Amino acid sequence: MSFNTIDDLDPGQRVLVRLDLNSPVEDGTVQDNRRFERHAETVRELAERGDRVVCMAHQGRPGDDDFVSLRQHADILAEHVGRDVGFVPDTYGPEAIEAIEALDAGEILLLENVRMCEDELPEASPETKADTEFVQTLAPAFDAYVNDAYSAAHRKHASIVGFPLALPAYAGRVMESEYEANTAIAERDFDGQVTMVVGGTKASDVISVMEALDEKVDQFLLGGIAGELFLRAAGYPVGEDVEGMDLFDEQWERNADTIRSVLDERGDAITLASDLAYEDAEGERAEIDVEAIEEKTQGFLDVGSETVETYAPIIHESEAVFVKGALGLFEDERFSVGTVGVLEAIAETDCFSVVGGGDTSRAIEMYGLDEADFSHVSIAGGAYIRALTGESLPAVDVLEDAA
Repeated sequence: MSFNTIDDLDPGQRVLVRLDLNSPVEDGTVQDNRRFERHAETVRELAERGDRVVCMAHQGRPGDDDFVSLRQHADILAEHVGRDVGFVPDTYGPEAIEAIEALDAGEILLLENVRMCEDELPEASPETKADTEFVQTLAPAFDAYVNDAYSAAHRKHASIVGFPLALPAYAGRVMESEYEANTAIAERDFDGQVTMVVGGTKASDVISVMEALDEKVDQFLLGGIAGELFLRAAGYPVGEDVEGMDLFDEQWERNADTIRSVLDERGDAITLASDLAYEDAEGERAEIDVEAIEEKTQGFLDVGSETVETYAPIIHESEAVFVKGALGLFEDERFSVGTVGVLEAIAETDCFSVVGGGDTSRAIEMYGLDEADFSHVSIAGGAYIRALTGESLPAVDVLEDAA
């Protein structure tokens, strides 16, 4: 590990910890999610060793419906940590500083949404962010800074890149485990077959991952919107918008040439869906072979059962499997066959496995799969893509510099 972790941090200190508790908000109520559970491990460990633990996090963006206070987040975090988590509706003003100074050993405090500070956004160099009033005012109240927010590691925001220039900086448990698992594809040598399941909605993400991992991955299994665009490049009448849809045509325009060249160069390593699923007139799931499609008249919402039967043996033969993005609209049980079928195949296989890419990891919980059957389930989206494509992560860079 090229950065320091909390194993390198002496106990009994006043520690500022950056978490990523960004969550869905429904009718004003913040929803619990996997991030609270994961970050609770770091927070609990620091509190139990007698640190005074002050957490900061973001929620939404200014102007968005989910841009709310972190008051509810404190209660949800407390449930997962198993200790009280205080909340102060201030980030670095007198009220926050007073609450920080009043903490006893083992106590936990959550500051207000960092994106309510002018200095947090927009992105800028670490040096610029370290020089902000936010960092300059808050940093002197602490002995150390811990970044546990791997899922925000691709951002150059003050709470991510500014504090490591002002304080001794360490990685929390989530940062440590996510970094190790998500860089494995680039940094580890696997003796057997390496397979990547690639789906989701963004063709450019899929292309950049496939291009970057050209030498590392033996088999790509495609699905989702990106998979349908690859089928279009292969000559099938799919991967285009039908009435009321705005998902394919713009992406095709931007990426068609690259998709074709990726198919030409790596066709033998790419397996495309052989059938697709759609909603029939009765509202039921129906499937059609891609060879039988004469014209796209409605949206396809999943890969078909035959595709899953093709993908499963390839997964079973693999030494390592990485998942980026869902193969269909798994939130709707009718169209969960592709995503869940592939995850079940991975769970049955004795392989090194990483599941990530935004919401894909939610399918594990939704459909009662056991997280222990996977080597790592990532809670990161953008940072996971950056790690897979070998791009540096600003948060990791500053932690490495600090070390």
